Amino acid sequence: MTIGVGGSTAEQELAKLTDMTQGVEAISREEYQARIAKAQAIMSEQGIAAIYLNAGTNLYYYTGTRWYASERMVGAILPAKGDVEYIAPAFEVDTLNGYMVIGGKVNTWQEDESPFALFGNVLAKMGIASGDIGIDESAAFFIFDGVRQEHPQYNYVNAKPVTAGCRMIKSAVELSLLQRAKDMTMEVHKAVARILHEGITTSEVEAFINAAHIKVGIPAGSYFCIVLFGEDSAYPHGVKSPKALDLNDTVLIDTGCQLHGYNSDITRTYVFGEPSPRQRELWQFEQDSQIAGFEAAQIGATCASVDRAARDVLEAAGFGPGYDVPGLPHRTGHGVGLDIHEWPYLVLNDHTPLEAGMCFSNEPMLCVPGEFGVRHEDHFYMTEQGPVWFTKPAHSIDDPFGYEA
Repeated sequence: MTIGVGGSTAEQELAKLTDMTQGVEAISREEYQARIAKAQAIMSEQGIAAIYLNAGTNLYYYTGTRWYASERMVGAILPAKGDVEYIAPAFEVDTLNGYMVIGGKVNTWQEDESPFALFGNVLAKMGIASGDIGIDESAAFFIFDGVRQEHPQYNYVNAKPVTAGCRMIKSAVELSLLQRAKDMTMEVHKAVARILHEGITTSEVEAFINAAHIKVGIPAGSYFCIVLFGEDSAYPHGVKSPKALDLNDTVLIDTGCQLHGYNSDITRTYVFGEPSPRQRELWQFEQDSQIAGFEAAQIGATCASVDRAARDVLEAAGFGPGYDVPGLPHRTGHGVGLDIHEWPYLVLNDHTPLEAGMCFSNEPMLCVPGEFGVRHEDHFYMTEQGPVWFTKPAHSIDDPFGYEA
């Protein structure tokens, strides 16, 4: 039996887990203010008069205001010079004020009024009568369409150079939050491996993973969870009717949580039982690919070159080519922060140079339909000296968690 897999119960493993949030430092008001200042500097350089931040992670990143996007326009206008101002339905003002870290005037609209007309009126009061207005790239089309029809005097542009320009580079506090979130999920991975037994269902495993995340200090539990056994593991995001666990099945578990909004996202693949020669071979090809990507991630290298390095290992082993399966059917990795998938991306058409503070998943999955799949997913962040793992890769197929390392 694979070391660290099976032999325990859900009750025993939950009892061992403890709250891991002690000493966690949240984002301070001063850091939010520094983010706004950086955004305004980028806007001034690029000639953008203001940007609209829609409810969601961009609004949260700059203002600390937690609000989720809906059919009602809720957001903030950040001018290149001056203070941020909010736009919200009148009946939400008191609630919105309770969520703000960075305060600001709340401009309101009633249910039978147009928030898009209000948008232009706020800009005019800010002294912005024309020019480039950046729209949050995550905003729904109805918001962009509404404001451009109501106020055609402005030139609407993508706010991504500002939002991504700030968010791609993580601060020390952000790195600390990401590290702790990943540490928490890693403990959950170790615990769930120990509760596996023949016949356990994916829904039972998912329920345990959610409860385990709560036990380590995440009240909302798992942010997401993918559990796959046997042949199902060949399909990156799962199948309609997942199978229960059989002896010697490949096990693929991908899960994560959010700590103050910052995401963990870790995948482990191992065997419940005794690995076959084929499982050993593919497991090692996948890890060789993951390590090649990590080693290619150097300051000044491009995101594309990391994807190329990982992909080359699998193609040299006879998989692919390109995105063909058996092989690697998707990008090698993605940026991570307040969004579980964010810029930049480790993919062949992303030529963004790597900089200190960037954070990525590294997961060049090897998919063999009809047999099984292997995904090793760990994350790393860039320093001036090169990449550093948040969580180190699996130790071996026989001892994935390194208990006997």
